[in-house]
Amino acid sequence: MEGFLFQASIYLAAAVIAVPIAARLGLGSVLGYLAAGILIGPVLGLVGSETKDLQHFAEFGVVMMLFLIGLELEPRALWDMRHKLLGLGGLQVTLSTAALMGIAMAYDQPWNVALAIGLTLALSSTAIVLQTLSEKNLMQTSGGRSVFSVLLTQDIAVIPILAFLPLLAISAIGGVMPDGSISLSADEVNKAHSAVDTHSSGGAEAAITFIQELPAWGVTLVTIGAVASIIIVGVFFTRPVFRFIHSAHLREMYTALALLIVVGISFLMMLVGLSPALGAFLAGVVLASSEFRHELETDLEPFKGLLLGLFFITVGAGINFELLFADAIIIVGMALLVIIVKGVILFGLGRMFRLQGRDQWLFALSLAQAGEFGFVLVSFSVTTGVMPNNVAETLLLIIALSMLITPLLFILYDFISKRMEESTAITPDEIDAKGPVIIAGVGRFGQIVNRLVQASGFETVVLDHNPETIAVMRRFGFKAFLGDPTRADILRKAGLKDARVLVVALDDQKAALGLIAYARKERPDLHIITRAHDRTDVYRQYQAGANDIVREMFDGSLRAGRYVLENMGLSEYEAAEAQRMFYSHDRQSVRELATLWRPDVAPADNKAYVARAKELQKDLETAFLNRGDSDGDADAKKRA
Repeated sequence: MEGFLFQASIYLAAAVIAVPIAARLGLGSVLGYLAAGILIGPVLGLVGSETKDLQHFAEFGVVMMLFLIGLELEPRALWDMRHKLLGLGGLQVTLSTAALMGIAMAYDQPWNVALAIGLTLALSSTAIVLQTLSEKNLMQTSGGRSVFSVLLTQDIAVIPILAFLPLLAISAIGGVMPDGSISLSADEVNKAHSAVDTHSSGGAEAAITFIQELPAWGVTLVTIGAVASIIIVGVFFTRPVFRFIHSAHLREMYTALALLIVVGISFLMMLVGLSPALGAFLAGVVLASSEFRHELETDLEPFKGLLLGLFFITVGAGINFELLFADAIIIVGMALLVIIVKGVILFGLGRMFRLQGRDQWLFALSLAQAGEFGFVLVSFSVTTGVMPNNVAETLLLIIALSMLITPLLFILYDFISKRMEESTAITPDEIDAKGPVIIAGVGRFGQIVNRLVQASGFETVVLDHNPETIAVMRRFGFKAFLGDPTRADILRKAGLKDARVLVVALDDQKAALGLIAYARKERPDLHIITRAHDRTDVYRQYQAGANDIVREMFDGSLRAGRYVLENMGLSEYEAAEAQRMFYSHDRQSVRELATLWRPDVAPADNKAYVARAKELQKDLETAFLNRGDSDGDADAKKRA
């Protein structure tokens, strides 16, 4: 018991230390787990041979992950995305597999091992790529959406790959008889029975033996029946079971049910000789339209995260650094070759599917590495006898190195993107209009402001640096000018000297602050109205010189709160009055707190800020309490 607790402490401590550091450095959690495994394994030698046994347990996290992926994929959504999934994603997996298989065969690998290598390296890192795209705000770009489609295709492709890999081992472990059945050697039969004895109860062993003794058509019927049972149970029996569990009013029962679904389906799939991951994914897709989907996601997410993290730690702990140091140049060269081959294929597919410029480079560079699923497929290939251990160890090093190179690929993308932006700098329009109102930026916010002001009979000068936005404005009959509103010469031509109001509606918060500060310096008397992301942004803009600051979600939130009050029994007048009081108090509070806010100290660590915020909250509660008393007195007078 003491040894188990010691090992558990080692693994957990390594994860708790390494993963946050990797996340802060922008490397992603997967690389953090790998680094933790490398630290406690090859570097410090704190763990040993038990890592292999632990890895088999941790692989169950992959089954959970595929179940959760299935929950996110409603059949209708998959059908809507079929063109990109089958076209862009399908071609990427197919072409990358073929190219990498050819390279492996050129290194004298048998065709079945080469195919397994190609399938493994064709997949990219979902965890690293999606996290990086989110951090860089690139998910909504054309390139980012294409990257997501390919990653989704790869995640789905893991299912048939896991089901297909054991077939590649047929030629190695036995033979195919003339009637199409598979003949196994005596050693393999003994291994199968020993595995059953080790991991199964008597009932499970009897079920496996019964299925093995069935004729080919019987096995086929049992397999179809198992898949059909998953679909039927998911469609017709999930709802009453969840209602039964709900009657117990015990939160842990939901977690137990979620685990039962995944574990039970996995065992059923293993009985009929299919991949547990395949069954879990199918069950997830079936339950994707269920009202209990979010409940299942919430219950299983912690288990999936911990087990996958544990799996990646065991992979890192098992990396053979002696092999790396012995053939460092060759292995690093192979990792770079994988990135180059995949990058060239992705670049060509990007052009075929009409990606241009930065989007094409983003698509090619972000998906060029191998991914975390590669570790799963390598482990599975070794277990099923497809891949020898020496090839698997080299492949693990190649995958890990390609993932470690990924941050450098994004740095290369930033460099290329910046150079392309400089080489394709826009030529600003000649501004031939003047008006009392200048609107800098016409996204969702600026467009509404512009339409209201123009409809009220006032002239505006609209500036934006995005040619597509300006083209759309003109198509709908609005006059707008192409130009960077943060440039001093553009502002002068737009009439900053004589304008009465400047509306700053830029998405880039840093650029917005610079524009506010410059306009205030040039025109101390100018009224500046700005859009802010949150309270912190409000304080920065207030100190920069803005007069009226509108928080993005504030007014919408107030309206939603008013609707809540109306549906809780307040009259429209009472709800509107509560909204007005809250608005006035919050506006005054923000002005006071802005004088106490310090950019170098987090608000929660600023004692003066926290103290005044508490006082203002009490003032708000007192004001509403007094208002309630006043309303009660007024009602009493009416009744009298």
